[in-house]
Amino acid sequence: MHYYKKKLLIDNVPVDKIIREFGTPTYCYSYNQLKENILKFKKYFNKFNPLICFAVKSNNNNKILKEIANLGLGADVVSIGELMAALKSNIHPNKIVFSGVGKTYDEIKFAVNKKILLINAESKSEIETILKIAKKNNRSVDIGIRLNPNIDARTIKEITTGKSSNKFGLVDKEIISLINYYKNSKFINIKCLSVHIGSQITSHLPYLKMLKAIQKIIDKCNFYFEYIDLGGGMGINYKKDEKKLNFKKYSERIYKFVKKNNTKIIFEPGRSIVGNAGYLLSKIIYIKKTRNINFIIIDAGMNDLMRPALYKAYHRIIPTKRNVNQIRKRHEFVGPVCETTDKFLSTKSFQKLNEGDNIVLCDVGAYGKTLSSNYNLRTSADEILIKNSKVKRIKRKEKLRDII
Repeated sequence: MHYYKKKLLIDNVPVDKIIREFGTPTYCYSYNQLKENILKFKKYFNKFNPLICFAVKSNNNNKILKEIANLGLGADVVSIGELMAALKSNIHPNKIVFSGVGKTYDEIKFAVNKKILLINAESKSEIETILKIAKKNNRSVDIGIRLNPNIDARTIKEITTGKSSNKFGLVDKEIISLINYYKNSKFINIKCLSVHIGSQITSHLPYLKMLKAIQKIIDKCNFYFEYIDLGGGMGINYKKDEKKLNFKKYSERIYKFVKKNNTKIIFEPGRSIVGNAGYLLSKIIYIKKTRNINFIIIDAGMNDLMRPALYKAYHRIIPTKRNVNQIRKRHEFVGPVCETTDKFLSTKSFQKLNEGDNIVLCDVGAYGKTLSSNYNLRTSADEILIKNSKVKRIKRKEKLRDII
């Protein structure tokens, strides 16, 4: 994304031209950025050739998933809906892992019947449910067991998943007990130790602690895991001055781990694959000027992009037309939803704006559209993809008759 003659372009396509054709609010994805992210991710870890299973929860658009599949990735799913979406997008079952703490009997049955690579179990009760289904089908089911290593991922507390106070996974003693109990089972085949400590992680240090915790279990239980699923959580730079994850140090440590344990690594990245490949295009409806604040009221709301309201996530906002006139007054970019938390950005100054101007919210490719809703009976946004300088709608927005 860049300016040319003061007009904003995404992959060399003028944003205002896109808005004239598709309207606002609209989610716009860059294929070039998506592909670049995947190739970079593969390069970071090419020494040990991991299985990369894209976290479908971050972006479940069917066309995006098909592009990701074409670039060689598998899928990490957390519901029967996501599993169906992955299969529909031509992701092979042997590249799919099923995670999540609350898989139902029917969801597990569906996954077993589709012969996916792994079901990552998070409790003894879940393993017992898998066992019932396996016996009924008279077949062995490959599973992983998720570890809760009680590690602080140094991220937003709402997206931390590896501490003892979180609902995810099992402690080391429980895992060792389950391995000893099921290791000779005819129907349960423990093939993987799984862990995921959080999201938007920008330091490699929590990951190094995580690897130590995994090694401790391997040493204690004297059991061979064909796969080690390290989850995802790799952060991106929402702010220009934000700390970057040191992929080199993380990769080097994993490589040593792989050499020592002779195992296959699985990753479950979402944000680092698609986060900065997505934009939310919006229009300024009104500018409401008070003594201390200019409220910039846009037509995208928290129903379209929940992250700022949910946990004060930051997203850059860029006007589609650049000018040099800076207004040194607090600007708050807000949506039309009847909630005070329907706010996207607060800044001490901004360039001069007018009602009817178009703006772009950046880095919304992950947990943008997937967290959207029909709150206030507002319809969902269009989704479009720019590929080879061609703009194509990949999901049409709802009409009011669809939701009323």
